Amino acid sequence: MWFFHWEINIAIITGSFLWCLALYLGFAQLREMVIDGLYRWFNFAERFLYTSEAEFERTRKGRESQNAFLASLMSVIPFLILGLLCNWLVEIGLGRNWSISVGILAVICCAVYDLGRRDSN
Repeated sequence: MWFFHWEINIAIITGSFLWCLALYLGFAQLREMVIDGLYRWFNFAERFLYTSEAEFERTRKGRESQNAFLASLMSVIPFLILGLLCNWLVEIGLGRNWSISVGILAVICCAVYDLGRRDSN
């Protein structure tokens, strides 16, 4: 007997991740600002873990590569939160049946915009 019943709604998860991808592609400057801010913060926070300056300098290249990777992974989180909000607003406005469809349309539009933005540079 289960005391707690967890129901996973695949439509909410799918729609939210589609909106996350659309926002991640569409707001490239914001994405780069978030990645750069997280990268600087990771480097700043990690400095306090080392007591020896020689050890800190010896491992600098590996740590900075790791921090760049972690910053790019963690930069998805704000867009996922915004994606959840956008999906929720679409469900309120248009109904649950439209959440995935509008998410797919948003991804296509933002991907075309991103391709055009990169081509113009």
